[in-house]
Amino acid sequence: MRNLLLLWALATPADAQDRMNADEFEAYVTGRTITFRTDTNPEFGVERYLPGRRVMWSTFDGICQYGVWFESKGDICFRYEGDPEHKCWAIFDEPDGMFGVFTTRPNTTVIYEIPDQDDPLICNDLSS
Repeated sequence: MRNLLLLWALATPADAQDRMNADEFEAYVTGRTITFRTDTNPEFGVERYLPGRRVMWSTFDGICQYGVWFESKGDICFRYEGDPEHKCWAIFDEPDGMFGVFTTRPNTTVIYEIPDQDDPLICNDLSS
């Protein structure tokens, strides 16, 4: 029986233990500005997490978008003004910061929080 439990634990995805739900995500991000990178892009973007599950996202090109986030089917999803497609992520809590796996189009993007990075949002155009 012990071997069976060990085999099950090894076969169970890591997200069973570390995946954040909406309450955990909200407690972690609200009031913070977090910088993200990918494996191929060290400057993927910056997001400010405002009260009421509101956000402001910016890539490093100076274009900012306002939006909201919500939980859907265990994912944390974002809806930005002017963009009809929700952006959904499986969010995981790790000792070195959170990371997200894009679930809207699986196998495309993984983002990583850059801990202790304090990049400001630079918004040259807030029309979006």
